[in-house]
Amino acid sequence: MMRKVKEFIKSPKATAISFGLAMLLLLFSSVGGARAAVSYISEYYTTRVQMDNIGVTLMENGNEISSRDYKSSSDGTWDENTGKLLQGMLGDDKQVKLGKRYKEELCVKNSGTIDQYVRVNVYKYWLDKDGEKQRDLSPKLIGLNFVNLGSDWLIDEESSTTERTVLYYSKLLKSGDTSSLFADTLAIDSAIGTKVTQTTKKEGKYTTITTTFDYDGVQFCVEARVDAVQDHNAADAIWSAWGRKVQVNNGTLSLQ
Repeated sequence: MMRKVKEFIKSPKATAISFGLAMLLLLFSSVGGARAAVSYISEYYTTRVQMDNIGVTLMENGNEISSRDYKSSSDGTWDENTGKLLQGMLGDDKQVKLGKRYKEELCVKNSGTIDQYVRVNVYKYWLDKDGEKQRDLSPKLIGLNFVNLGSDWLIDEESSTTERTVLYYSKLLKSGDTSSLFADTLAIDSAIGTKVTQTTKKEGKYTTITTTFDYDGVQFCVEARVDAVQDHNAADAIWSAWGRKVQVNNGTLSLQ
């Protein structure tokens, strides 16, 4: 898939390119399947930079799931690949088993030809049967297990919320290299299965008690948005593209 690049801002300080991939995972509690969609979500910041130099790929369990890589031509077009997540995650299970940890190893690959810094926004939330947000279910019940925190991946506590976790890769991701994992497993808290409603119906000498799960049919959603900027003037580029003050020393990024 190829599209024209639209240039939004030109600034001497913004000598970088920022782009992103948005991945939406919908896994139904009653159906062991998933849907995924990729869309472009970030503005471009370009100055005297070749667009064909940069590319990024979202990896799941060692497989390339979604990517955007700029062409070697000068017309600012790119190749984009959209895949599906959670395929085969359930194994022999027909539906998600509450409390069971499923393998969900997520990381980022630099599929471009220049070094870059990476940010990932992870969103977790619930949808009801009508596709509306289920406000009374906590995102914390969606147990995406983050790993390598503090060493390789930094949580931006100021920007993160209960629903959103903002991660920065602290190392310069060189061309062709893959980051360490930022998540390794996914589990739905079994506490959701304890929320039930019981109704009692008496007919003659017989009494019937019916138990209904309050959240039967709800969907849990995990959305991962990946952005990258090239390493040249990285601190200024990150401030311009993402509005975050950082320090970059000898290839190591830290949050101010």
